Amino acid sequence: MVAQLLGLAFLFLPSSLVTSKTLEVKVNPNWEVVYRDTSVYGVVGKAVILECGATLPDMYIWSFTKPGTDAIKAVVYNLGKGQRIQQLAETLGQLTVISNSAAVSIEKLPVAAHGLFTCQAFYDIEQEPKVFYYYVYLTVRVPVSKPYLLMSDVSPVEGSTMWMRCNLDNGTGPIKYVWQHETRSGNISTFAQGNTSVINVTNINRNHTGWYRCVASNAVNSESSNRLWLDTIFGPDLPQIDVTPYSITERGYSALERETVSLLCQAQSNPASQYVWFYNNSQVYTGPQLTITKILRMHTGEYACLAQNTYLNTRSKKTISLTVYYPPDGSPSCSVEPALNHTSVRLLCSWPGGLPSPSLHWTRPLAQVGQEEADTGPQTNPLTNTAILLPPEDLTSNGSLFTCMGSHLSLKQPTECSTRTYIPPAEPVCFAYVTNNKQYLMLSCSWDGGAPKALVWWEGPDGQGKGGEENSNVLIIRYGTAGNGKPYTCHAKHPLLVQTKTCRLTLEAPVLLTQRRVVSVYEGSDVKLTCNLRANYLPVSEITWFNNQGVGVGDTSKYGLLQTSAWANLTVRDTDETRDSGEYRCSTSNAVGGTEINVTLVVKRHPMPPNATLVIVMYNSRLRNEVELEWQVENEEGGGWTAFILQHRWVSERPGRRGSNNDSKKDTEERIGPPVWYSNIIQDPEVRSHTVGKLTPTATYQFRITPVNHRTVGHPSTAKTPAEPRYNVYPAVIGAAIGGMLIAAFLTALLLVYIIRNRNNNPRIHDMLFGLQHSQSRENINFPEDEVVGRSEGGIEEISGLSSPGPTMALPRAASPLTTTPRSATPIPTASQAPAPGEDNEPVSVTITVTGS
Repeated sequence: MVAQLLGLAFLFLPSSLVTSKTLEVKVNPNWEVVYRDTSVYGVVGKAVILECGATLPDMYIWSFTKPGTDAIKAVVYNLGKGQRIQQLAETLGQLTVISNSAAVSIEKLPVAAHGLFTCQAFYDIEQEPKVFYYYVYLTVRVPVSKPYLLMSDVSPVEGSTMWMRCNLDNGTGPIKYVWQHETRSGNISTFAQGNTSVINVTNINRNHTGWYRCVASNAVNSESSNRLWLDTIFGPDLPQIDVTPYSITERGYSALERETVSLLCQAQSNPASQYVWFYNNSQVYTGPQLTITKILRMHTGEYACLAQNTYLNTRSKKTISLTVYYPPDGSPSCSVEPALNHTSVRLLCSWPGGLPSPSLHWTRPLAQVGQEEADTGPQTNPLTNTAILLPPEDLTSNGSLFTCMGSHLSLKQPTECSTRTYIPPAEPVCFAYVTNNKQYLMLSCSWDGGAPKALVWWEGPDGQGKGGEENSNVLIIRYGTAGNGKPYTCHAKHPLLVQTKTCRLTLEAPVLLTQRRVVSVYEGSDVKLTCNLRANYLPVSEITWFNNQGVGVGDTSKYGLLQTSAWANLTVRDTDETRDSGEYRCSTSNAVGGTEINVTLVVKRHPMPPNATLVIVMYNSRLRNEVELEWQVENEEGGGWTAFILQHRWVSERPGRRGSNNDSKKDTEERIGPPVWYSNIIQDPEVRSHTVGKLTPTATYQFRITPVNHRTVGHPSTAKTPAEPRYNVYPAVIGAAIGGMLIAAFLTALLLVYIIRNRNNNPRIHDMLFGLQHSQSRENINFPEDEVVGRSEGGIEEISGLSSPGPTMALPRAASPLTTTPRSATPIPTASQAPAPGEDNEPVSVTITVTGS
């Protein structure tokens, strides 16, 4: 009824979960209704709360008015009897009334909920009614959808025009568009922005190449499109040629011979350029990088790079000049040579070849140059050869060092060579030798070393001589024409010395020497015979040895010959008294004469060794297969032996085997042959015993010992036959006795243990061994009335059982402590007292009571 009077109104609440509250409005004193307007924003698919006052009214009505219409339709009301949700609410989302309030919550907000919501609230209906109208304007916003980017041309040519469009399917305006550009390196920048979805790009250049995306945003959200690649077509630009290794000159690029040179051509172009290389206008390679491995001087010339853009059909070209520099081979060569007849020195420095030619100059220590030259410094000669003549007055220092410096464009560091002027360290050396065919005598003079080389010449008797030569000089004289004792002089001149040096040769016949003219040695050893040439200047022919038969000897199995030009040693191996004793001759000759020397060799026999005697010859067992031998040597302290010969032979067989007892020695020899001595060499002279094994037990042997002194064999000892081994039974008897005693003791112990454990069954044996005192300790105090008392002095008593009749047995009786029967008085049963065979000896019950007084 109130609703009919007041009409309906609509309120809109915020679209988010945050509520928008209206101020409380009271009816003025004139009873006018108070109205309040609010605006609420919501997002499609989200939740929103529409407020209706701060407290719960007595009655409220929510109504909705669709934009563009005047119709007011109820959504939900509560007239004091609970809330009532109308069907219209289903089109406005999931509408619920919040408890203890008149506010409504709309979830999954649709676009249809966009409009005016009115809440009519009534308070204090029963007294003074208060009416509130809440108008809530709900604006439902739609978020922007994911945009997609369109380009009029994704591969524009540099300098052309194109447009980009950012398309959206949904979104509540106003919408802002931002265009982003991402380079190849990943840098992102804002390219353009505005309220329009289309932009035009004029004068496209290569910097526009990259990824593009558009970002659309409104009051609800912001969405970005996928990237789209813009590929600008351009080029090629003028090629850029990089030469590695980099070396530039006035005429262009340069390279060193035999190094690897790389020419890299790069021209900015999209798509990438195609490269073609030309060498002196001839195509040589296709590709951006031309590599020349081990470049040669013939590769010098013009290199051109042609870059082509096959898409645009455009091209560009660049040409460079490459010069291959190569240094001279090796390093400068320094040398020094004599000048002005070996009175001055000329320094030479040479380094031929190279492009361009190297520069050379000499340097030397300032102490060796004049003050004027030191002030001006070394001079550089651009030629490949330079020479400096040093005057004689500057040649006063020995060991001066001169350096030639060489530089070249292709070398980073200069190179140098040095030479030193010095006097030969040694003195001139003179010597003579003869040609192989003995036609000429060669006199050689040399002064090795030094820089420059010395001048050497010969002067001899009778006008013989030879002009000067560097370093060495050889004077040739026909063999046999040189005079004995006449000197030949060699002169040597060096630029650093004012005086000349000399050496002299005096030709003489050879003279032979030996260490011993008579050599004595024992037979069987090796001996060395020496022969050496006394020092003289004239060489001799080969030194020759002749043996005691006058025959020339060489290096054989019998003779060992070791020789040089100055000596020869002859070794006679394995000497023998009869064959090797005698005169040996050593001979030689030279261009002046010949000579020889005799050496007497005396080969002695070793002395006779002392006699040896066998002292023990015995079999070491009853098996007779091994014999132990011991011997003694006469005059042990005197020595004189080096080994022993131990011999044995088989003389006969034992009787009862192959031969009978009546076999004679002659029959045995006819059957097995004559006795043969078998030898065994004992090389240790200190040994005095030996064991011979593997003998035949049935045979009889003889043994003898013979001492040996090197090759001299002494007298054999008397042959002896082995003795039988001694049979000693004493240890066996002792061992058997001890074993028997141990066994008897063990059996006795077992018997005693048996008797003790069975003393009830065999009391007589027990009492006989251990005495009667043991029976006194056995008493039965349970039945004193059963005691049977015999004689007080003890003895044997007949006792029978009390309960059952049976046989009686004799038992020892307990004796009085005053009258003890000796153990010897105890009767020993005899064989007649033993029970007869077959007699029944059943056990009986016996009680023995022992009392003591």
